[in-house]
Amino acid sequence: MKYTPYLSQAKHRIEAHICIAFTAYTIYKELERILTKEKSNLSLKKAAELTHSMYQITYTLPESKHIKSMLLKMDDAQAEL
Repeated sequence: MKYTPYLSQAKHRIEAHICIAFTAYTIYKELERILTKEKSNLSLKKAAELTHSMYQITYTLPESKHIKSMLLKMDDAQAEL
């Protein structure tokens, strides 16, 4: 079989898609496990919806060059999550 760049590119795209799907599923199952462990009243769907409006800022301190992250103000349900 002759090498064609298209087939190679398609293979990489398929592999990337599988990797992303597996990572998303792993995060979903971990969230489910933690919500169950913590006996949270939040459903998986509600928890996912809450994350859509949660924001984090990351900044570097000028002198020390330390990188800091901070979650911005959240409502009560987001804070529970």
